[in-house]
Amino acid sequence: MEKPYGCDLCWQAFSQQRHLRKHLLTHTNEKPFTCDICSKAFSQQQYLKVHLRTHTKEKPFACDVCSKAFSQQSDLMIHLRTHTKEKPFACDVCNKAFSHNSCLKKHLRTHTNEKPYVCHICNKAVSQRTHLQAHLRTHTKEKPFTCDICNKSFSQRSSLKRHLRTHTKEKPFVCDICNKTFSNNSGLKKHLRTHTNEIPYACHICNKSVSQRAHLEAHLRTHTKEKPFACDICNKSFSVNSRLKRHLRTHSNEKSYTCDICSEAFPRRGYLKTHLRTHTKEKSFTCDVCNKAFSEKSSLYMHLRTHSKEKQFSCGICSKAFSHMSHLKDHLRTHTNEKPFSCGICSKAFSHMSHLKDHLRTHTNEKPFSCGICSKAFSRRPHLKVHLRTHTKERPFECNICNKSFSLNHHLKRHLRMHTKEKPFSCNICTKVFSQQHHLKKHLRVHTEEIPFA
Repeated sequence: MEKPYGCDLCWQAFSQQRHLRKHLLTHTNEKPFTCDICSKAFSQQQYLKVHLRTHTKEKPFACDVCSKAFSQQSDLMIHLRTHTKEKPFACDVCNKAFSHNSCLKKHLRTHTNEKPYVCHICNKAVSQRTHLQAHLRTHTKEKPFTCDICNKSFSQRSSLKRHLRTHTKEKPFVCDICNKTFSNNSGLKKHLRTHTNEIPYACHICNKSVSQRAHLEAHLRTHTKEKPFACDICNKSFSVNSRLKRHLRTHSNEKSYTCDICSEAFPRRGYLKTHLRTHTKEKSFTCDVCNKAFSEKSSLYMHLRTHSKEKQFSCGICSKAFSHMSHLKDHLRTHTNEKPFSCGICSKAFSHMSHLKDHLRTHTNEKPFSCGICSKAFSRRPHLKVHLRTHTKERPFECNICNKSFSLNHHLKRHLRMHTKEKPFSCNICTKVFSQQHHLKKHLRVHTEEIPFA
């Protein structure tokens, strides 16, 4: 097609003079078309028309396949490719294909490392304009995107779209290999790597490889000790934004994730996933050493350390070592006496979130853990585990001196004192010492002259 109208500033050519006129406005930054509602200005009338639909919520372009409606025709065209699987835009470097040109342009910057968008406040450079806009809101705290259903606000439109799927239960992203569905594209991308075993992101400091860019960024902060995400309420800072979000729920007591089966609500998606397995009894993570199965991957990892005896997390105060980071964090609070988890009903504070949850059930009398054999219910999972041993006769705690086994760990500890002759319980009146607490209690009655069974 002939393009006789050329731009004198950038040599771009157009087939019609009116298209050239519109294009020239991108050089002059002239914006003659203004929104009467919010005063935002645009260089072209069609951009103003599209913008007005953000106020009117008008969505005139509907998909013939699934009836989903859009405010812009270009958005509908992009959406249609999710049905046709068409990806007409291919990368010349790695041949990866994309459904729209803007995604290809963004992808090319992963090869060039180009970051043309710079924050005027902190000089951080990013590869995409939308990333810069989202980043600026970390400074302004602006959250312009609001959910029409629950009024929750978000700093990014993509976060709102993702959130809306928690209401609609929509999962539009499908794995071509196993047909598993996901509510967001990033979830699908992460999942696909479980099929390909791809680990594309490598740390330039220690060469550790990870499957996700966000994981690499988080990992790099273990080297730099940077904690850029700060809580506005208590000023506690975090290396990862997801941890800040999680932490904020300790202030708000917000529980956004609800179980469809029993309506129990949780502050984290991971807690809900774990909870759902109590209904399905699914245990998809199996130990290669002893074939024990677990409902959570983290539980399997923790279990594997019982075989390796690995304790890689050491306390800087007393040098005690732990096999899990979470256990070290819990332990550190025995030194600091920190109790960051408070009960909203009686204000009692706890050092662990799990202790707060257990405590809350003393107010609600909730007993969510039921025995599958006799239906007896318990307020805490450990109590259920202990109870189950009355049915299975399992005694997992074994004395390494005489091989006697016990169903409870504290029974083993008590037994070990017979071998060690340790007597940690002392009377504060006469300093007599005992190996067991109940012997001390019995002894104290000698001083108080209490007769317990009169």
